[in-house]
Amino acid sequence: MRRISTSLSTSELQRTMRNQEYRLNKVSNQLGSQQRIQNLRDDPIAAGHLVRYQSYVSRINQFQKNAETLTDKLTVAEGYISQSVDIIQRVRELAIQGANGIYTKEDMKNMAVEVDELLKELVQNGNAVNSEGSAIFGGTSTNRTAFDVISGPVDGSSVSYITEVRYNGSIDGNKFEVDENAYMEFEPAGNKVFWAENQQLYSERDATSYRVSKDSVISIDGKEIKINSGDNVYSIISKINNSDVAVKASIDPVTNGLNLSTTDAHQLWLMDSDGTILNDLGIIKDASQRPPYNLTAATKVSGGSLFDAVITLRDAMLTGDTETIGGKALGALDRGLDNLVTRLAETGSLYSRAQQNISRNEKTVLDTTARISREGDLDFSQAVTDLKLLEYVQKATYSTASKLYSTSLLDYMR
Repeated sequence: MRRISTSLSTSELQRTMRNQEYRLNKVSNQLGSQQRIQNLRDDPIAAGHLVRYQSYVSRINQFQKNAETLTDKLTVAEGYISQSVDIIQRVRELAIQGANGIYTKEDMKNMAVEVDELLKELVQNGNAVNSEGSAIFGGTSTNRTAFDVISGPVDGSSVSYITEVRYNGSIDGNKFEVDENAYMEFEPAGNKVFWAENQQLYSERDATSYRVSKDSVISIDGKEIKINSGDNVYSIISKINNSDVAVKASIDPVTNGLNLSTTDAHQLWLMDSDGTILNDLGIIKDASQRPPYNLTAATKVSGGSLFDAVITLRDAMLTGDTETIGGKALGALDRGLDNLVTRLAETGSLYSRAQQNISRNEKTVLDTTARISREGDLDFSQAVTDLKLLEYVQKATYSTASKLYSTSLLDYMR
């Protein structure tokens, strides 16, 4: 039973008017923001879905930006690699001409001048930087030039020429997250892109009696391989060959030393991550030396870079050595050209995959945005109808209240 008092009707009327004002204000806010959900309590389930969808769209947008950044880098790198292919093709033409043996020494020296200029252009491509000023082919070492150039005197010439080009970057790739827990890695390491031949290392230290003294870890081309205490050289060879690195190990039949050979054209990157195994086997210096130029003086190395191949050709032209031109130099150029074309194809494949990710992410954003609209967007026509109805009800309430309480203090003033 409710108690009827003098203030009851007034309180009920005020409460009803406040509720009407609240509903009117809510619809007005919805129209202003174009959002159906103003507070979590309006629709808790839909609000939870909405938060997850919005978070997902934010992540997808970032994935798309990552893929677009990757395509930009791949486009620039592809341009320099393609130009390098043209350079090597021209150098190869000169090598074929020089190997004919019909040119005079003066003609050969003139050819050597052009080869040297093409070498400089090739080095310039290797040390190219992008719009951000970062080295393209330096791996993750982007704040310095990818290759160091050493000049000096050369037989057959009185002027200084480039005598050696040394890689100054890293072998680490840049990873780009293009989807949930999905990464694309761009590996623009110059000692892979601008390499000509498979590299081979020959250690002259007898390893047949070697035993690992403690659990150790060796690093080959950035991949770590665990070696257990008590393992002999044959166990080490087996673990290297069973790993996923592009390197094969073997025992030299003459010196009984450990031999390492790459299965594709790149420069070996060797480190003792934990322990001294590679140092004990006479391949690298102590751990304080930085790869790739940490090999011991006793380690024999074969297989060089594209720069080495072009330098060999130029020097042979300066001395008129047609045998080297048509043999060693031309063979190295052919292998280097094959490697460049392979790297160019890899870059193009990565670009195509990145574009596929961009297209997929664009569609995913559209689909998820539709879900966000379904959960959170306002039905505009319904909201306008509700607003007009609430305004009409409010006016009617005000009109009724004014008639109920028409008596005022002025009625008692005579």
